[in-house]
Order: sequence, then C-alpha cells, then structure tokens
Amino acid sequence: MNSAPRPLKNSLGDISLLYVATLLRAAAAEGARPDLLTSQFHLPEPEGAAAEARISIPRFMRLGHAAIKLTGNRALGLRMGALTRPVDAGIAGLAAETADSVAGALATLVRYSALSSQNSRGAPGLIAQSRVLHFYSISPYNAYNYFVVDSVLSAWTQLIRHMTGQYDVLERVRIEYPSIGMDDLFESWFRCPVEFGAATNDIRVREPIWASAPAQAHAGMHEKLAGLCEQELQQIKRGWRMTDRARMQLTPLLVEGSLSLETLAAKLGLSPWTLQRQLADEGSGFRQLLDDTRKQLAVEYLRETDSSLSEIAWLLGFSNPPAFHKAFRRWQGMSPGEYRTRTSER
Repeated sequence: MNSAPRPLKNSLGDISLLYVATLLRAAAAEGARPDLLTSQFHLPEPEGAAAEARISIPRFMRLGHAAIKLTGNRALGLRMGALTRPVDAGIAGLAAETADSVAGALATLVRYSALSSQNSRGAPGLIAQSRVLHFYSISPYNAYNYFVVDSVLSAWTQLIRHMTGQYDVLERVRIEYPSIGMDDLFESWFRCPVEFGAATNDIRVREPIWASAPAQAHAGMHEKLAGLCEQELQQIKRGWRMTDRARMQLTPLLVEGSLSLETLAAKLGLSPWTLQRQLADEGSGFRQLLDDTRKQLAVEYLRETDSSLSEIAWLLGFSNPPAFHKAFRRWQGMSPGEYRTRTSER
C-alpha cells in the first residue's frame, strides 16, 4: 500500500493500472493482442505493476479507443464490465465484497473511489433512499469516452452479480450519451430497461438485492479492510493543500456556471471567509485559483483530447469561445488553435 501522500499529477485526473489490466483482458477476449496496445502506449505490465501505479485519464481514453478500433467492438466497455473482479477495484473492491449488504458494499466503493481513480470532472455517488449509484458526466461525449461510462456501469453491475450470485440485479440503467444503435445489446446485457440520452449516468438496484448480504460478507474482515482503505484515503488527502482540494471541487463547477467563492466554500464545508484566508495562506485566492485552474485544464484539453475549441470553452465555464480565446492568448501568448498545432507537431 502506498505510504506517501500522492499529489495530483494530471489536471484532468488519473486512473489505476488495475483498470488498464481489465481493458487489456477485454481486448484479448475479443481476439486482439494486448501486447500491441501496451507497446503502442509504452505501458508497463499492468498485472505486475505496483498497486498505486496510475496513468492519466486522457491516456486511458486513447488506449480504450485504440482497443475498440483493434477489436471492432464498440461495446467493449460491456466486455470490460463482464470481466471485472472485486480486486480490479483495488483494496476498496475487496472491502466492498465483505460488507454486510450490497448497499454497504456500494457505499464502500463510492467512499474509497479516490484510491483507484481521480477525475477533475467529479466523483461517483450513491443515493441510498432510491438505491441509485451514479457516475459523473463526462460530456461532451465522443468515440473516446463512451466506453468509460459503459465500463463503469457494467463493472458495478458485475460486482453486484458476483456478490449475490444473481443475474437480474437492476431495475433500470440510465446513460447520458445518446443511443449508438446498440440498445438491444445493452438491455440484454444489463437485463433491464436502458435509457439513452438521460439526464445522468446511473444504475438502480432492485430492492431485494440492495438489502441482501454478499456471499463473502464478514464483519471482522470488512472492518479490517475498510480501516486500511480509510488510512490510505486520509494519507492521500494529507498530500493535498487547500488549493488542491479547492481545485478538485472547482473543476465540476465550471460547466455548471457556479463560479462564486460562496459556492466553492459551500462545497468544501467552509465559510467564504475561511476559504479565502486558507487560500491566501498558500499564496493564492479565489480569482487566481479560477484562472490557474482554467489555464491548466485548457492546456491538458488541447494537448490530450480531440475536443473542439467551443467544447473546451464550455468545459472551462467561459460564456463564449471568444472569451476563451482571449484568456488563452493572455496565458500562452498565442491562440488555442495555434497552441494545439504546435504541440501536436512535437
């Protein structure tokens, strides 16, 4: 287990090589050669890598896109879900399968999701009263990120099936991106209605399943494993300054247009005055944090994704593309289009 605080390295987020291993197994199951992918993306052998090893979210998306092209299976995310094991969620997955109920297992996965991935766009969540597990929006959707939503929702479903030994575990699935013409396949896999073009990405668990005990339920082992998860989570958070914590909360607010000190402070559970003071102690402030966050994300989006300039402007919370162009010229001394061209030529 990683014993040192792990700072945030990539502005867009990173993900455990455990997920890469699942992706490579899915590609192999579809008849592709995983070594072609590991060679193309200069990856270490995932099964032998350290538990804390990560790759950036954009790199993972490019890897998934390459695997889909190699296999010809646009629903490769579902194959990933079918091959997901508790250990593929790291120690949090092992803790989850020893919980006293499926509800407790899913709450464990959500609480300790940062142990295996961090994304600037948000974090998964659980709505216990409606038995819903939801995944944050990663719009605008394209060929590079459909599979991410598919793999997450199907992996959660597969873990519930693994824990209960039952196959019909869901009431319904909602997927934010529009239908890609494979609705029947998705409904057959999830064994329930699937709504595309929905307001959110989520699964609703059947009530009897929600309350049922996993086959591996064990109070003492769960306490031990959850305790280890908590230690690692707190160790990670100790590596974050207030600026890091604020940036992680600020990024999802950019798309929502909720760009105020008061909103950010509420997200962090602080008063606006306290947040401003703590940022000042680290040599920053709300306006500087907002500008720096946009600058870092703009560079990452231009370098690491194929998102259009208008999409990037929207993701960064600018009122219109010209406002983004003006800000980017101030940051880099050139237009975003020129920056993308120059960096792509290196």
